[in-house]
Amino acid sequence: MAGRQKSSKHCQKSVNSTFDSSTVEEKLFSQVQDDDDGPVVFICGKCKLPVGDSLSWGGSEDSQNQIQLKRVTDNVIVGEETRLHEAGKRALCLVVDLVCRGCRSVLGMVYASTPKSLDHKRLTFCFNVADIDSYELGSASQMLAAEGPKEQPVTLEYRGTVEQQLTEMKLLVVSMAQRMEELESGLQEGSDDA
Repeated sequence: MAGRQKSSKHCQKSVNSTFDSSTVEEKLFSQVQDDDDGPVVFICGKCKLPVGDSLSWGGSEDSQNQIQLKRVTDNVIVGEETRLHEAGKRALCLVVDLVCRGCRSVLGMVYASTPKSLDHKRLTFCFNVADIDSYELGSASQMLAAEGPKEQPVTLEYRGTVEQQLTEMKLLVVSMAQRMEELESGLQEGSDDA
């Protein structure tokens, strides 16, 4: 049980970049754990439709470059034809392909029949890491200027305060304009006398 909890943390280490076979271990199976990571959404590597998430994490297979999920989205089609798959020496399995609904690319397989040593893979959705991407929820950092941390939402109370300040500023500008007119007329009279 502890192994499954630990592998769940490994899944969450993924970030929004393309997986390839050379970085699988670094992305999914690294020993570095960061508790600040959010849930991960797995998407098709070609058409970017979501196929599952880390909340349904079932494990990983380092040697096969696969991740296992307990549930998937409706964007994954489970094939109908079974085929033989050799998972290792003397380990023939019956598998069904997992196909992306959007682009029809093969993303992985479901093991329908396995030898006893591979029973843990049976009836889980096994995705090939090279065929999927991932996106960590909450990893976006861009914000519009109006959504900055110092901005306040416009509430009725806030709006009332702003309107009051604008009214006071208008009165100040009007009184300054009147004073300017008085000064200008005073200067005008002084220059006429001279």
